[in-house]
Amino acid sequence: MSLATAPEPPAAFEWRRWPETESVVNELVQQALAGNAFAHRLAERMTPETGTIIQNWLDHLVVSAPPSFGSQLIGLGYERQAATYAVGVALYAHPGAIFPRIAHAPGAKGVTIVKDLAIKVESAAAFSGAHDLGLKLQGYPLGPYRFARVSGDATDLVVVERRGYLGFEAYPSEPARLGLMKPHAARDALAARDLWLARQRRFDDDAEGFSLTEALVGDVIDLAGSRDLACHLIFEVERDYWQSRNRAAQVQKARQDRLGLGWANHDHHTFRCSRRFFPRVMRIFQRLGFELRERFHAGEHAGWGAQILEHPTTGIVIFADLDLAPDEATHDFARHALPELPKLGTVGLWVALHGESILEAGMHHLEAQFEFDALRDGLKAEAGVETMAPFSNFPFLRQAFTAGERWPVAPHRADLALAKGWITADQRDKFVRDGALGSHLENLQRREGFKGFNQQAVSAIIAATDPRLH
Repeated sequence: MSLATAPEPPAAFEWRRWPETESVVNELVQQALAGNAFAHRLAERMTPETGTIIQNWLDHLVVSAPPSFGSQLIGLGYERQAATYAVGVALYAHPGAIFPRIAHAPGAKGVTIVKDLAIKVESAAAFSGAHDLGLKLQGYPLGPYRFARVSGDATDLVVVERRGYLGFEAYPSEPARLGLMKPHAARDALAARDLWLARQRRFDDDAEGFSLTEALVGDVIDLAGSRDLACHLIFEVERDYWQSRNRAAQVQKARQDRLGLGWANHDHHTFRCSRRFFPRVMRIFQRLGFELRERFHAGEHAGWGAQILEHPTTGIVIFADLDLAPDEATHDFARHALPELPKLGTVGLWVALHGESILEAGMHHLEAQFEFDALRDGLKAEAGVETMAPFSNFPFLRQAFTAGERWPVAPHRADLALAKGWITADQRDKFVRDGALGSHLENLQRREGFKGFNQQAVSAIIAATDPRLH
């Protein structure tokens, strides 16, 4: 489908809460942990050492159960998939919430057994090395699906790494038909990743930067062999670039790497964009396979809006921010560029001072799924990293930024902002001398499968991070 004929996104997404589904999934997880001593110890270590719980890392469950189990899952909001886990093993996914997929294998009447508890990691090899397990890895290096098993008395812990693939074949028999890399094409995957890693980010003219970046996306897709794999590789690089500019991220990544987990608990990636180039950013993401989700206009006094995008294969979610005026609630800003505003809001000023997220600046923040209090307390105790007050504090959704970290501001950017009347002379001098808020790590705790965001609360934190206030 061409971008010109793409349908309008729905005006609003009503993401439900699913407490009964969460309860059933948690019961299955607890049964699995009781059946695997290593997995049980791992789950116990996760909260104090990484500020996470094992539910933050689930990829899928394989459950042996009577036929009625499938009907129970459907009643809990799951849908049966056209694809199967294996011959005779049905696969269920929950389209309206954040829950793991569940494979239902035929089982004895009245007996439910969790055969596999699968967790997602960035590297199964790194996980094995972190725990000195010497695991035998199944799947091709840098392939679509790689995993290793840690056997237990009743349940196996399966450690999974994925690259743009939702299936369960470590050695797919028809990779071309599935849109996957060829079995021995790791060299091409590395080369595709390096194309994006080596790209130029700073340009005198952002229009030139966007043209070169859009062309490069096509080159990465061609070399990777599929847009799904290209998306996975590009966002690996984007997380690394953001992490290189954020101390809280470096501290937390090291904590998660000590357990061999990586950033596989990412929830969404936030890009800040100018009004002028916003449709071009959307075009880049859609070329990688992203689909438009809900669109935010945060109200008459908020001064900002956002387009949410989700990738159906990799599961990557993007929160793309821009300045919006009060009368632009119905404007299709994802497809049509907006004129420059006489006064910049928080997002526009951030872009003016640091650059476009897709170019020079990199992401504003990564939000990952954590156990809220454990992460906040752990970061402070281990590295003195402070956390701002929560801007969502509900039983089903808690959110807070780590304290903002300043980035230097190039004099030519501050001079341009002054010349356009966006900042005062005093602000210009202060930004050049002291820098301006650049990035955060976001602490997110979800419950009841809630997949949405708190629009009013996000407006509060957007306002609170305006560089002019710091």
